[in-house]
Amino acid sequence: MYGRKAVELLQELASGEKEQFARFNNDLVEQVLEECNEHHFQLETRLRYLLHIVYFMEYQETSVRKIQEEGLDVETTRNQDHFGAVVHHLSLMRNKRCLMSYMYNRAQIIQSLRWKLGAVLPQEIQMKLSHSEKEYFKSYSEILGSHMSELDLDLTVDMIPPKDPYIKVRVVDDIGEVLLDDQSTSLIRNSMHLMKRTEAEAFVSQGLMEEFIE
Repeated sequence: MYGRKAVELLQELASGEKEQFARFNNDLVEQVLEECNEHHFQLETRLRYLLHIVYFMEYQETSVRKIQEEGLDVETTRNQDHFGAVVHHLSLMRNKRCLMSYMYNRAQIIQSLRWKLGAVLPQEIQMKLSHSEKEYFKSYSEILGSHMSELDLDLTVDMIPPKDPYIKVRVVDDIGEVLLDDQSTSLIRNSMHLMKRTEAEAFVSQGLMEEFIE
């Protein structure tokens, strides 16, 4: 049945857990695109044949009589191709809408990842992106970074106004020497630090630190 593969894409998108990001289903997308190409081919074939029939009916009465003599019903043949063209056109448009919905919703998730995780995505998330999605994330990140540079303000931190500008954190994995508040600080595993929230946010979002709540 036409459209099943496209519906599977949307079902996959809808069935995913809110905090989970599924791998780009390249195989299923390719199958939907192949079906779209087939619909387009069938649509063009039927439209050409319909135009051919109309031409003969209007200008070549002898040819129409010849077709009828061969036992073909011109009106029935025309109707079959007409409704066939309608079916393939509607199926093509439906597949396109499903593909656009799939791509758009994934693009929205990718944008939110930039705000939550910063300009560098963890490897396990990068593996779930298609090549085009990686390029999209890169372009979106550059545009957002340029805008924040013009404002001289990091818009990705403190999405909810904090009660305290400082945060107590525990280092989850060795980070090494970093410059914090104009001082070199060694961030080794399991060490505890009191840091500016703006400086800790990027490490926390990447899973390198966690907020320590007493």
